[in-house]
Amino acid sequence: MKYVVVLGDGMADYKLSALQGKTCLEYAHTPNFDELAPHAEVGLFRTVPEGFKPGSDVANMSVMGFDPAKYYTGRSPLEAVAMGIGLKDTDVTLRANLVTLAGDGAYEDMTMADYSAGEITTAEARELINYLKKELDGDGLTLYPGVSYRHCLVAENGKTGHDLTPPHDISDRKITAYLPKGPCAQKYLALMKKSHELLKNHPVNRARVAAGKNPANSLWLWGEGTKPALGNFNAKTGLKGGVISAVDLVKGIALLAGMKFIPVEGATGNYDTNFLGKAEAAAHELLAGGLDYVYIHMEGPDECGHHGDTGHKIFSIEQIDGLVVKTLKEAFERAGEDYCMLICPDHPTPCTIKTHVADPVPYMLYTNVKNLGNGAKRYTEDEGKNTGVFIEKGYTLLDRMLQIK
Repeated sequence: MKYVVVLGDGMADYKLSALQGKTCLEYAHTPNFDELAPHAEVGLFRTVPEGFKPGSDVANMSVMGFDPAKYYTGRSPLEAVAMGIGLKDTDVTLRANLVTLAGDGAYEDMTMADYSAGEITTAEARELINYLKKELDGDGLTLYPGVSYRHCLVAENGKTGHDLTPPHDISDRKITAYLPKGPCAQKYLALMKKSHELLKNHPVNRARVAAGKNPANSLWLWGEGTKPALGNFNAKTGLKGGVISAVDLVKGIALLAGMKFIPVEGATGNYDTNFLGKAEAAAHELLAGGLDYVYIHMEGPDECGHHGDTGHKIFSIEQIDGLVVKTLKEAFERAGEDYCMLICPDHPTPCTIKTHVADPVPYMLYTNVKNLGNGAKRYTEDEGKNTGVFIEKGYTLLDRMLQIK
């Protein structure tokens, strides 16, 4: 038996009047989801435990079978691991976004115009971060360049206990009420302000503005954490596992769990990612590469939700259905291989509010070896609710999946 998780990050949503009162998942053309649903177990599960913020870190950890209450130490340490940063037990890491702030007055009165600085390219971002490193590294703080707008700050002998707001939670809002609070708040705020002074007239940003793009004119710190430790996936399940993702967060979870990270050319972390390449890589690893389990993470629906972009969110869902699920199903059938497929989001990212929510999400569990049908006609949020199946502890869904032999 081969196991595959098809994870559409942020795929769940709220109903939209512009979509005839449907969610993006309901509105999308998903013939492959629809073919599987009557023969699958469809329900809801809670990926974000009570008391946790609805981040992709907590939610993906749950879907991968790890209890966040036991293992979670913060978001940025997971990304730091993926970036190859060696962390000491006394280090505190923070996510350092390159963002676009708008306004001509004091820093504190500016508005969060774009949490991703227009999806800045990794090459542009690396130039900016390396420039900031020369000016800002020191006093126990070190910047590390990452991918696109996602970067890392390490505080040596740092402190935790700060109130730091994810920038994607405050799109189009004044930042006044969301500035750092806590023991090192003034130090962090000073760094953010200095970054704005350094970046606003940088040649990279002048060129972006001239091209009609948002400038990356400030760092924004959030997602603090300490050196993490996860259980080993193989020891936990007896399976050889792998992960496909374009984002460091999910790669970090994979590496910490001792899973194989599978790179895919053209994987972008947005709606223009190489959906087909991800499916083909997963099929190869499962059918010829010796893996038993592959987790395919696709960030596109989430990024579109953050931007309120319903059109491309629907497009992303349709690509997951038409390229990923279809390709996997056909590959298993050609090989005569028994398989079990879990299709789900990690959390909703509703287009109307442009940020994550902690609502339970729909899942579909399908296998070719038995009929798991429980009355669902399609794979949607309402169908998941209407079956009456609800899993309170999201991290237990993996065990439910692996019981299928």
